[in-house]
Amino acid sequence: MRAMPPATAVSEHRDEPHSVGFTLVSIALGISMAGLALAYSVTAIGAHWLDRLGAPGTSATVSRTLVDRQLHIPSDWLVDPAATSGTFASRIELRILAPLARNGGETPIDITLQPLSQVRSSASLLDGVYLHQFMPNELSGPPGLVGKPLYSTEGYENETVWYDALSPEPFVAKCATAPVEGKPSQCLRTVALPGGIAAVYAFDAGVLYSWRDFDSVMDEMLRQIGAIDTGAAH
Repeated sequence: MRAMPPATAVSEHRDEPHSVGFTLVSIALGISMAGLALAYSVTAIGAHWLDRLGAPGTSATVSRTLVDRQLHIPSDWLVDPAATSGTFASRIELRILAPLARNGGETPIDITLQPLSQVRSSASLLDGVYLHQFMPNELSGPPGLVGKPLYSTEGYENETVWYDALSPEPFVAKCATAPVEGKPSQCLRTVALPGGIAAVYAFDAGVLYSWRDFDSVMDEMLRQIGAIDTGAAH
């Protein structure tokens, strides 16, 4: 069972019977409008970003085959663009600029695509591994995320797990203090994609403040190169 943030007192209010239907309708409408607003925001971010990335002539396209899926990748996204196009790959390393910096600007995101069979997603590690290494204290940080430092056993020295405690499919990232003083902590997040591919993301800790948009923005990028089928969700 996941560690949950301290509960806050909530006053109980009981409606009159004749207003129950109206209340339920109001709640449903509110949820619908909130979801629409969020979807519009993410879509607007993604559309502007993808329009710029997809501008004609910005980069040649390189083909790679990973887990029986052919990917078509702009060469300037590849960490090693010199590799031969059309080859089979056991892993593909990318670096992109995404609009996920804490100040709303762009920041580099390193992405390693590899077979899902070789890694475990961060969400599965939360319950299976991290939960048993949590120290009792909780750190303050990005709104909506719980920050739990890990005991220094099992190689987790100076590492913290940040996660969304309220979601059945939570955002989870493990961050380590940078070895150089003054540099931001570095975070890792591993996500299982549809079709047997895993994406391992590495980024500065400031990106955690954009955690609600992170997967939507990354999914749009991965759809552009064929790592996720159009319309697929995870």
